[in-house]
Amino acid sequence: MKLNHLKLTVIAVAVASSMNTQAQDRADQNIERVQVTGSHIRRGDLEGPSPVTSLSAADITKTGVTDLIGLFAKLPIAGQGTFSTQGNSSDGTGNGGSSVSLRGLGADSTLILVNGRRVSVSPFANGIDTAFVDINNIPLAAIKRVDILKDGASATYGSDAIAGVINIIMKDDYDGLELSGKYGDTADGGGKESNISLLFGTSSEKSSHTFLLDYFDREEIMYADRDYAKSANQSALRPNDPYATDFRSSAGFPGTIALASDSTVRLPDTFGNDVCPADQIVGDLCRYDYAPFSSSVPASQRASFMYMGKFEINDDVRAFIDLNGQNSKTTVKGAGSPSFNELFMSGDNINHPFADDPSHPFFGQELTMRRRTVDIGNREKRVDSDYYRTVFGLEGALGEWDWEVAYSYIKSDSVERGVDGFPNSRRTQEAIDSGLWNPFEPSSNSQESLDFIETQTTRYGKSTSKSFDAQVSGPVMTMPAGELMLAVGAEYREQTISDNPDDQFLRGEIFGTEATRANGERDNTAVFVELAIPLTETFDVQLAVRHEDYSDFGTTTDPKVAFIWTPMDELSIRGSYGTAFRAPSLHQVGLGNTDESPNLVDNVRCDAIGNVNKACEPQEYTAVLSGNPDLGPEESKSYNFGVIYEVTQNVDFSLDYYNYDIENVINKDTQFKFTTQGNNPAVVERLPSTIAGDPGEVVRIFDQFENLGNIKTSGLDLDLGYKTETSMGDFKLNYIMNYVLNYEDIRTGGRVDTQEGQFEQPEIRWTTAGSWVKDDWSANVAVNYIGEFEQDASVRIQADGTILPDIDSMITVDTTVNYAGIENTILTLGATNLLNEEPPFSYHDYMGHVVGTHSSQGRFVYAQATYKF
Repeated sequence: MKLNHLKLTVIAVAVASSMNTQAQDRADQNIERVQVTGSHIRRGDLEGPSPVTSLSAADITKTGVTDLIGLFAKLPIAGQGTFSTQGNSSDGTGNGGSSVSLRGLGADSTLILVNGRRVSVSPFANGIDTAFVDINNIPLAAIKRVDILKDGASATYGSDAIAGVINIIMKDDYDGLELSGKYGDTADGGGKESNISLLFGTSSEKSSHTFLLDYFDREEIMYADRDYAKSANQSALRPNDPYATDFRSSAGFPGTIALASDSTVRLPDTFGNDVCPADQIVGDLCRYDYAPFSSSVPASQRASFMYMGKFEINDDVRAFIDLNGQNSKTTVKGAGSPSFNELFMSGDNINHPFADDPSHPFFGQELTMRRRTVDIGNREKRVDSDYYRTVFGLEGALGEWDWEVAYSYIKSDSVERGVDGFPNSRRTQEAIDSGLWNPFEPSSNSQESLDFIETQTTRYGKSTSKSFDAQVSGPVMTMPAGELMLAVGAEYREQTISDNPDDQFLRGEIFGTEATRANGERDNTAVFVELAIPLTETFDVQLAVRHEDYSDFGTTTDPKVAFIWTPMDELSIRGSYGTAFRAPSLHQVGLGNTDESPNLVDNVRCDAIGNVNKACEPQEYTAVLSGNPDLGPEESKSYNFGVIYEVTQNVDFSLDYYNYDIENVINKDTQFKFTTQGNNPAVVERLPSTIAGDPGEVVRIFDQFENLGNIKTSGLDLDLGYKTETSMGDFKLNYIMNYVLNYEDIRTGGRVDTQEGQFEQPEIRWTTAGSWVKDDWSANVAVNYIGEFEQDASVRIQADGTILPDIDSMITVDTTVNYAGIENTILTLGATNLLNEEPPFSYHDYMGHVVGTHSSQGRFVYAQATYKF
């Protein structure tokens, strides 16, 4: 059958031209051998047994996206754990980065390759522990093609390939010069984008050189720019919804005063000249609306360069060089830093608010406070990152055998600076004690006092990867149905990671933000073998095995067997089975004590005293997270079975069933630990309370990473294609769907944490896209669907027993129109989310939508021009 017609289900084309040029010059071969994603064996056709999605540069252009994460987030196979710069906050630990999570199994279980080789992870983990390859380092203009291997591939590529592999193939054979510019803006404010790229290259029989310069700029989007997220008080935004929550912070301005001996005895600051506004007083708390001052999508700028060269040394040996680099800058904003009972004022302090009122119960008492340091400004972080990738290699032929050796070095450096709005807690306490700074009368404070308590923070990160790989492949023997092919190879890799905040963080002097501290290194050696066996003219088998030896946790061996059977030209049946693994990330192993600020429910206190002071509602707590050097690897088994059928020359489809079973999943479950060990002082530190039976307010919770349980998931991938040629033009239509039959995150003890259809786990996603071409005109339209799913478990069932409705499905429409009637020029007008669909409402957090699943960009309209010299 003609598998090339299956745009999103064919086995991918070559991993990189640097891996396939030798076959072109061989006089003794009539068919070029190429290396396909998912295999180390070069072969004469593109058919193979594993399911692969392949997207060309033209396919990517049609989507209208401006970066890789915009493309991947639209893929039906993408799931929970896919993240972009949307939702970056002053509390975030991976700001500026983006990555994709295939099958919802995690960005750290999706292996990202560039030209078939690994790249280093970001030095700043996302969500404190998720090691990820930052795909923002790769500009769209540099991409020739993206291949997505949709089954486990550790037998071929090693660690992290549990969910699948994304192989990004760069342009390496361009001849000419191309200048492209793009400008776009959103309908609702913020988010303007501009992009300019220059691609040029030369090619001859002896060598080729390809260069790219690219600059991308995106304006910030603030939550204040979106009506559904402009206030953390969702109950005010949705006055007719009795279950919408007021998420305004309990750390207000000028704040809430409490007794240090019992912080449950408190009152909002309504004394003196500076008082809490009446509309911010809820019960005995002065609350603060932080949403308008927080980034929804941060401002970012990225400048990139690329060079790819190939040089013929002689008839049998060729050298290749890949050089990539990028500088990126991201600016993240948030409201003034909150303090939750970290600061104190003695009973005899000169600024004590009740020093002149002996009748007040707080007279002469030591006080604590919940307060935001709005007086020193809102928080602003700036992340400056540099990324470098170099690959030097040789490839050639020995008779009918191909060989290749290469050395690669990748380094990523990042500096995160808190430039505004961050107080030093030690100096702040000193300023309170000395009377220099009065937290309860901010208008009376001098600039000198504000300068004394404010600080700038710095966090340094560095990630490196050095590797040497070598492989040979070729025919072993001739069988009745063809040649039995063999590939043998080895790889040695060294990795380091360092993520270190400044001394202020290490001394615990910074509150109101998060910063990780992680340091680690490891090396590993791998050997692999692969066989391609043509058992009959219609039945091929792939056998592969890879053995890895890690310096820090031991060895693992992973096999894979796959087949493709083509009983007739129009029909192919394929299947695969294999094991895979993910080594614990260096962040998960080497993380030092790190503060995070999760929204949790204190079920222990709720059960003891009821909803006093909202004890039964989600609140922001401080959790101290640490690494675990005793972690073992995640291990998985997966299989895939599918059929590809060309119904007619114009209609074809593929249907694949997949099944994954992952054991020893590495995670943390702070809410579960909080609930089950809430009375254990080694796990939960609490303040004393005078209320009978009250365990006390929480100071901090201690947690660490563990091998917590298993994940099982299965589902269907459907790809349907149609094309026709008419007098009105050429038409193509594709429908791509992922349907999750089963998803279970089963924690230790058999407790099911997450299932299909629950929060961030829609059962169905699909995209249907159509294109039209006639003469100098072409147009494309795509409809993207994300199915509904349940509300977050923390809010789904209300105290009165009401079950909140599911989070609605979301449909967006993207379109482009192109004109090529001007010589050497292509003009494009396009829009993503053409109908300006708002993300569906979610009750779980202040922004009113699920930032990891639904986009808040809104309608984005752009114009693009490309000129070829």
